[in-house]
Amino acid sequence: MPMSTLLKPSIQPFFPPQRTLMGPGPSDVYPSVLAAQAKPTLGHLDPVFVGMMDEVKSLLQYAFQTQNEMTLAVSAPGSAGMEACFVNLVEPGEKVIVCRNGVFGERMRQNVERVGAIAVLVDSEWGLPVDPNAVEAALQANPDAKFLAFVHAETSTGARSDAQALCALAKQYGCLSIVDAVTSLGGIELRVDEWGIDAIYSGSQKCLSCVPGLSPLSFSPAAVEKLKARKTPVQSWFLDQTLVMAYWGNGGGKRSYHHTAPVNALYALHESLRLLAEEGLEAAWARHAAMHLELRDGLEKLGIEFVVPENARLPQLNAVFIPAGVDDAAVRSQLLQDYNLEIGAGLGALAGKAWRIGLMGYAARRENIALLLQALGHVLAKK
Repeated sequence: MPMSTLLKPSIQPFFPPQRTLMGPGPSDVYPSVLAAQAKPTLGHLDPVFVGMMDEVKSLLQYAFQTQNEMTLAVSAPGSAGMEACFVNLVEPGEKVIVCRNGVFGERMRQNVERVGAIAVLVDSEWGLPVDPNAVEAALQANPDAKFLAFVHAETSTGARSDAQALCALAKQYGCLSIVDAVTSLGGIELRVDEWGIDAIYSGSQKCLSCVPGLSPLSFSPAAVEKLKARKTPVQSWFLDQTLVMAYWGNGGGKRSYHHTAPVNALYALHESLRLLAEEGLEAAWARHAAMHLELRDGLEKLGIEFVVPENARLPQLNAVFIPAGVDDAAVRSQLLQDYNLEIGAGLGALAGKAWRIGLMGYAARRENIALLLQALGHVLAKK
């Protein structure tokens, strides 16, 4: 009998529409970052590419404000950066104080328990920052805790926690700190060395306005020492930073193959970080803050209220309550269809109750704010 064959698919080249991305990420990508990704692919051990990796490392050290030798980009999104921190540093049976004031604090808890460690939860109301007094009480009640983990900029709620104060508490009580900076890097003040942060991870697709798929990561010397002193193997081969260190040149010597790096995505990260350095960190933080105030004023004129108290709001991630009687999904769908404009839905406890409006990186521009306010005003007027 003749063998059956699958019909050959007839698929045309993909041409995505030009959207304005003002959700919780990915954000609008700088045109030069998109162009950088289209440059010729090099081998991942090509000396020219390795030289560019060294520049990426230097640029990441600037963005994080750290001299940590172990500073690199994990070849996967921010969620992998999160997992890399926990699987490399936390061993089974160890105790971790986990601050939970939104979705991503909860994901930290899940990471802790998946490695066989013990999560001690410090819960705060959604929309509020982590309470340092509650954290200190947990540290006092758990003197055997090894780590304090928290989200600097909670993407699900738009709340900013006091990373400097929390890291000081970690040091005071003999803990290493693990910090989620996925939405904060490049958007608000972040000083890894000055604040004493031990392990930190971020994402390429938020305030860096790079393509999704990479996770900047930095470990302090104390975190590297903890990693090297492990009594058990890191449970993830791919994320085992003891294997990746040599590829990124940590410790010097010849670069060794670990995995095929996402070469073109790293070109894009190089360009986005170069643009951040060209603008200057303080200038970028100030731009995000100024654009937030313009957005705030416009939203308040539309009668829209913020989820987070003013003193704890993230300028780059604005969580706002959906007006009474308004269909969440219908508004977001109409914005996308009629204006090519994307805003984000609420997550977890805020699902169906809030929108998340991003002003991240390249998206933090007056043109984007004007488009959003005009479009949202028109759509809401029809409801």
